[in-house]
Amino acid sequence: MLSWGMTFLILALISALLGFGALTGVAMTAAKICIGVFLVLAVISMISGRRINV
Repeated sequence: MLSWGMTFLILALISALLGFGALTGVAMTAAKICIGVFLVLAVISMISGRRINV
């Protein structure tokens, strides 16, 4: 998820530099969603991770 988020972020930055406003908005929204999902899943994974009894 994080790699997809970074890909969309880079796409948004490049399209903003070239002046494609609509593509920039779509790519930025997709990047926010992907990074948000990654963060939620990372927190859930940390909370419910396996604990090893020694």
